[in-house]
Amino acid sequence: MSELYCGVDLGGTSIKCAFGDADGKLHIERVIPTDAHQGPESVLDRIADLVNSMADEAGQPPASLGMGLPGLVDVENGIARFLPNLPTGWKNVPVTELLQKHLDCTVRILNDVRTATIGELRYGNGKDANTMAFFAIGTGVGGGIVVDRKLRLGPNGAAGELGHQTIIPDGPLCGCGNRGCLETLCGAPAIASEGIRLMRIGHAPRLHKATGGDPTKVSPKSMFEASEAGDEAVREVLLRAATYLGIGVANVMTVLHPDLVVLGGGVAMMGSFLIDRVREVVHSHVTMFPPESVRIEHSVLDEKAGVLGAVSLAAEGIPGVD
Repeated sequence: MSELYCGVDLGGTSIKCAFGDADGKLHIERVIPTDAHQGPESVLDRIADLVNSMADEAGQPPASLGMGLPGLVDVENGIARFLPNLPTGWKNVPVTELLQKHLDCTVRILNDVRTATIGELRYGNGKDANTMAFFAIGTGVGGGIVVDRKLRLGPNGAAGELGHQTIIPDGPLCGCGNRGCLETLCGAPAIASEGIRLMRIGHAPRLHKATGGDPTKVSPKSMFEASEAGDEAVREVLLRAATYLGIGVANVMTVLHPDLVVLGGGVAMMGSFLIDRVREVVHSHVTMFPPESVRIEHSVLDEKAGVLGAVSLAAEGIPGVD
């Protein structure tokens, strides 16, 4: 068998792990719960155990390992500086050092959305793009920027935080401390909170029926299904979120003029409903050049963008850096 590389996508609730080759073919895939409440060292120990068991199954250890982490990462020193959505925040955790105690291979780490951006660049719609922007729309809104096929990280790895551009100056308070960030307007919690409000005041009967009136079951997915079934007020909420996303995309297009914008993440699963509205908004806001010169596409990798990007990170490093 040819050389294999390990990719790990660390999430708040689950850890995706895969062995793949440099061409992006995945040979073995596993998913385990994160159990982040047990602390960073416990999580990393279980990742190492998983990788070693997969190596036994593959009949060979990985040549190297790439890992995406949800937060601020010191790429050069292999340290998680701050992972805000995990217990303890993983402040200054030496991830690379702790993993290499148990693994006989090189370990590279990167922010998770920047890792997914690599996946999109090398194996997704970005294969033929020179300059691209990636939006990951889920619980938060993350992003990545590629210029001349080089991933731009900035001095501390935070470049590409597309979800924290200001859309409404006096808008909702964001977790980052700013107000009116794109994330506060089209992230999953913002959309779901509006769905819950409509359901409670009686303006979302189909959503109420689909969820049994349980607010914990309201999500962009259930809201989209309710809007398709006839909940007009819910449809307006989704269109408004897509409009804000379109403004964010238009801003990035005007600044960067990329060849391609890719929309991924759970909220983007609304497909043509979302993308059609984003394209419409872009056409009304981008005036410095023909907006149709930029492709706006849904991710073809979907939930595998992160782990595929991690495999690529292991195999080839960071585009333009390694």
